[in-house]
Amino acid sequence: MAIKKLFGDKKFYISTLMLALPVIAQNLVENLVNLIDNFMVSGLGDLKMSGTSVAGQIIFVFMILVNAVCISGGIFLTQYHGANDAKGIKQAISFKTIVSLVLLLVYLIACLLFPRQVLSLMLIGNNQKEAIIAEGIKYMRVMSLAGLPMVVCYICASSLKEIGYVKQPLYVSFIAALINMFFNYGLIYGNLGMPRLEVVGAAIATVIARISEALIFLYIIKKSDAPIKTTFKELFNIDHELFVNIFKRGARIMASEAIWVLTETVTTAVYNGKGGADVVSGMSSSFTIANLYFTAFAGVNVATGVILGKLLGEGKLEEARQKRVWLSSGSLIFSLFVTLLGISTTFLVPIIYSNLSLSAQLICERMVFYMALFMPVWIVFNVQLAIARAGGDANMAFILDGLVNIIITVPLVFFLANGTSLGPVGIYIISRFVDVGKVVACYFWLKRETWLINLTV
Repeated sequence: MAIKKLFGDKKFYISTLMLALPVIAQNLVENLVNLIDNFMVSGLGDLKMSGTSVAGQIIFVFMILVNAVCISGGIFLTQYHGANDAKGIKQAISFKTIVSLVLLLVYLIACLLFPRQVLSLMLIGNNQKEAIIAEGIKYMRVMSLAGLPMVVCYICASSLKEIGYVKQPLYVSFIAALINMFFNYGLIYGNLGMPRLEVVGAAIATVIARISEALIFLYIIKKSDAPIKTTFKELFNIDHELFVNIFKRGARIMASEAIWVLTETVTTAVYNGKGGADVVSGMSSSFTIANLYFTAFAGVNVATGVILGKLLGEGKLEEARQKRVWLSSGSLIFSLFVTLLGISTTFLVPIIYSNLSLSAQLICERMVFYMALFMPVWIVFNVQLAIARAGGDANMAFILDGLVNIIITVPLVFFLANGTSLGPVGIYIISRFVDVGKVVACYFWLKRETWLINLTV
């Protein structure tokens, strides 16, 4: 294939970056705040750091599931925006709202009624299990208050980005980040005349920031002329046929995301069982740093979804076919820059996590380095999934990501953990080579063009 067919012109990539960079910046701000949170909590030692990390994994599951719902509704929202269908846009938002509220109920039950049971599942075999759980419960109960604001933030931010309003979520996240850092500084260690609450203080700071963020999002949407603006009554005025259609197409996307996050949770529990608090804190710290360059995933996902989803909604199938190739090729080049950035972040470990044990720091440093090397594979894979989702092809993600994780990744992790002497870092890296096979399989799947569909017709 000629180079001009593989790569678009400079104008195309500049417009793509204009969509991706604000999203990356928004996620970067959020993850920098998480990094600062980790830095502050790590000063309390491996044990308290481990408690917040394990509880944070449960919250992470909830956030990923809500995000999956927003992705499912967003596929339709983007195409309806391309077709200038106001009713369809509002029905997509209704779908996000109703399904997310169901997930919120489950999250609250886990946080308030069964926190010990849930956290125990994450620490099977850990030799400091009870002490870690005690800290995790404190954090989890307070974080239950952040559930509803998180739902509001995810629905508002995703809906704005899906119609091309990518800067507003960045501004809101920046304000929320400042609020979070201010109260973290005050409440974790008792600065600025505030009480010293340690892990509970970290949770309270997050709750305050999330509530503030949700209120700002609602105000922005109310005052804007964005087509996603809707009333409370309209949110629950459901077109049942359309709702069922969105749910049917979105069910496999939600299922694949659920399988992915459960896979991550189960394998994290396996890693946690390979030692004590140093393993838990070291592994979780590495993901906090890696999230700085993992922000690239959100950028390429949104840019790909907006560009292709709008073209498909407008019925411009041939143009969508060509730009799919440009996006795939450009993502590979982009990933090489992200890899270099990721490798450079290994230097942050001894600076940010100096209060953790040397064992925890070593685990963190090795994980950050190896994860950076996998960035080309993961960025290309994320673009492939975004291409399929833009046209409502949920089968690719469900089969080549979800089922592969169940059939291959999880059994492989259990085998390596129980059948070899490998530590958590070695187990993680070997199991990630499965993702290379996913990329190859997705390449051939996309050539079938089952994603090249106008869902608004």
